[in-house]
This record gives sequence, structure tokens and C-alpha cells, in this order.
Amino acid sequence: MNHTIAVLNELLVGLPIGTNLAMLHVFWALLSGQLLPSRGALFPALKAIGLEDEAVRRAWTAISKGVWQTALLLELWRRHVESLPAWKRHEYEGYKPVVADVTAFWRPTLKNCPSQHYHPAAGRALPAVIFGVVGKVGEINGQRIALPQAFERVHPTDPREARLWRSILKNINKTLCEDEIVVVDAGVKVRDLHKAGVKQYVVRLANNFTARRNVLPEYGRVGRPPVYGELVRPLTRMYKGKSLIATMPDETHSWVEDGRSLRAELWRNLVLPDCAPTLHNQTFDVYAIYDPSFDTPWLLAAPVVLQPISVRNIYKDRWPVEQIPLSAKQMIGSQRQFVHAEETIQRLPELALLAGSILSFLAATMPATPTGFWDRKPKRTPGRFRRILAGQAFPKVANLSGRLRKKNSVTAHLPKGCLARTTKKNAANPSAVLS
Repeated sequence: MNHTIAVLNELLVGLPIGTNLAMLHVFWALLSGQLLPSRGALFPALKAIGLEDEAVRRAWTAISKGVWQTALLLELWRRHVESLPAWKRHEYEGYKPVVADVTAFWRPTLKNCPSQHYHPAAGRALPAVIFGVVGKVGEINGQRIALPQAFERVHPTDPREARLWRSILKNINKTLCEDEIVVVDAGVKVRDLHKAGVKQYVVRLANNFTARRNVLPEYGRVGRPPVYGELVRPLTRMYKGKSLIATMPDETHSWVEDGRSLRAELWRNLVLPDCAPTLHNQTFDVYAIYDPSFDTPWLLAAPVVLQPISVRNIYKDRWPVEQIPLSAKQMIGSQRQFVHAEETIQRLPELALLAGSILSFLAATMPATPTGFWDRKPKRTPGRFRRILAGQAFPKVANLSGRLRKKNSVTAHLPKGCLARTTKKNAANPSAVLS
């Protein structure tokens, strides 16, 4: 408990006095999983940690109208984690992964929901508040986590997911260092990365992906001279009952990992199918990695020359970014939300995502605690750590700094509640309000 308070104190102490204490209450309610028994209702979750009614109202006001920005909290959190000696950034052949993904908080009954997202169970797009999650991958105490770098909102006038991905890639490219490489899933196309100007990436491709050589084939003296390079099909597939044979690879590599034999096929110096060969084209390599643990091979593309095992490990480092929304929704219980203000429907999911990241960090830095006598080999997971905090009221006596306290504002002489509303009658006779 003291470790959790110390971490939150480090994160929130710089906020305005009063707001920081209210935000501390909010984070404690989120980390302790109080949204789970309240089924997403924020007021009962805040009340469950032992707050008085006034403190609950102050916490709600801090969320909806507090003078703070999510980007500032993310920056403070990133600095805190990177300053720890136990934090180690992952690196492969001189490249450090920067991962990105999109997550959705479903709001099917929210009026004027700003965006939509495809729901696989419904088979169509449903109203949802979607965010882009960008993070840096590393490990602490041997446990791999994604340190969030940015939460991207949808564009106010163009809430499409494609527009959100353009903003994500554009903003990543602005801050991408020479020793960093972007890692994204198959929802992003190679063309999108090229349009955003990203020159260092690893992206998963569709199984029916095709590309072309960046050189013209030899002219056979018959018909029109070739304009495009030779078509390259990395994987064999069926089309209208016919088998389309895969193109022979340029290179083949094999290695043994954990007793499994892996094989990789490579095609070098490729361009998109509609690109004519020129020296100015942005080329990329395609890797088909066959792992006996999976039914289908991994088809990956990267514009930088890397070993197949490095490409595979870089893409595997994309998975921790999915841990952030998993902790925020399933472990904390924020998948159900009941806020409706225009700014609050954005702020509460952002706070939940940040709390999910903090929960994973706290679980990795604390000793593993078994769920019960049956848990003989416990692991440091967010769910186990949340159970430790669950049911515990907010500590009455905590080691808080001088700035993390209730704001001493004298407001006893001011009208409260409905009496504070400005009406024509009250404005004409102010003494009637106080009588």
C-alpha cells in the first residue's frame, strides 16, 4: 500500500493543490478495482474507498473540470519509470521498438458518440470512444511491459479510424529517433506508413499480400515492354478454385528456439504493386516466418535489413501494448462507463488506460502474491496485485508531501447548491439568497 501511494504521489504532486489529492482518490479507486463491483459507476466506486461525500464530489469535479492534461501525466509517468535503474528498454540490432495500437470503449447508448469501432460479435461498427495507444517496450524485473507514450483521440471533425491512424503515424514520425522502429499490426498498411513518412517499421501483412521487384524484367522482344517489376507472392493461396503458387524466396534462414525449428523465407528490395521501378522508391523486405506453434506463417515487412530472428522478436514486442487496455478494461473494470459530458467521455478512458499501465508496473515491481493456497506458483500479474488493493479503504494517514492536500479555500460565506444559481430574482435581490 505504501509503495502504491509513493508512486501515485510521484505522479500527481505537480498538479494544482486540491486537484492532486482528488486525482489521488480517483487513481486509488481505479487501481483497487472498485469499478468492478459498481459495474462502471464512478460515484459508488469513489464512495467504496471510504471517502466522504464532499471528497467524492471533489474527485468527480477533478475528472470533469480539473486543470490537467493527460499528456502531462503520461510525460511524468514516463520520466518516473525511465529513471528507475531496473527499467531496461528492449533493443534488437540497434533498434528499439515503438508500438502502436487502437482500442475502443464501447458506448452503444451514448448520444452523439464521437466515433465508431467494429465489433466482431455484432458484425458491424458500434458507437465507441476509440483511442490510439503508443508506447515504448522494455522490461522491469524481467517482466515485459509497454510504457505508454501517448493516447491519441479521434479528430473532432473526422472521427474515422483511418483518420486516427494517420494522426498516430504522423505524430510518431515527428518524435521517432534514429534508433527506434515502429511496430504495428495488420490493420495498418505499408502504404499508410510510407505516406506518413515512417522509414523504420515492422508491420504484419495480409496472407494475400503481393509486391513487385524494384527492377524491370528482361524484355522478351514480344508485345509491350514491361512497365512494372516482377510480381512477388510470398504465400501460396487459393483463388476461384485455383492454386496460386508462391514466388521462390531470395534467401532462406532456419534456427532452433526452445526446441522448435523455425524457418524464414525472405524477399528483398520490393515495392508496392502499383509502383514502377525507380531509384527513388521506398523499398522494403518481406519475411515469411514459419513457426510450428502457429498454423499460419507470420508475414512481416521491414524497410531496414535485419536478421529474421530480430524481425520476429521485434514484432513479438508489439503484444505488450495490448496489455494496457486489457488491464484498464478487464482488471480495473472500466469497460462500462456512465459519463456523458463531451470532455469527460474522453478523460475517464484515458485515466483508465494510464491506471492500467500503472497497475502492470506495480505488479512487476512488487513480490508475487498468491491468490490462495491453490496458487502454488504465483506470477506478478495486474489481477493479483489488484486483489491486494481491493477492499482496502483509502489510507487515512499516508506519507503525502506538503502539496498533496486539500485546498484551504474559505467558501462558507458563499451560497451552495441550487441557491448558488444565478436567476433574475436572485440577481435583483441578493439578500434573499442568503436569508
